[in-house]
Amino acid sequence: MYMNRRHFLLFLTTSVAASGCKSVEGGNTVALPQTVRIGAPGNYAADGVYGRYRDVGFFIVRRGDKLFAISSFCTHRKCKLSAQKDRTFYCPCHGSTFDPDGHVTKGPARKDLPTYSVDANDRGELVVRLQQPA
Repeated sequence: MYMNRRHFLLFLTTSVAASGCKSVEGGNTVALPQTVRIGAPGNYAADGVYGRYRDVGFFIVRRGDKLFAISSFCTHRKCKLSAQKDRTFYCPCHGSTFDPDGHVTKGPARKDLPTYSVDANDRGELVVRLQQPA
């Protein structure tokens, strides 16, 4: 398969970032980085769900003055979620749905989506700190 420069860099960046820690649930392994730099605060100035990091493992959510990250993997079988226009999340694998805060609204998922803090580093860049749920 041919991979252009852009796809190679995205693959390389994601692979290096994903070499952090792993989560194992239900026999599926999902690699998650420990921290991810997501850029300047101005990149997330408007309210909404930002899906740029969906494949890395999270969405960025801006709601008023609150900015946080929420898992992009369903808690049922770790399928990638889709963000909906109404800011809810849908799992195309088995039909689970989650409200804008990540709470289960329809199963088979039983656990809410983990959320992660977004902080600024010493250079003013935003950083998501991914921690495995207890």
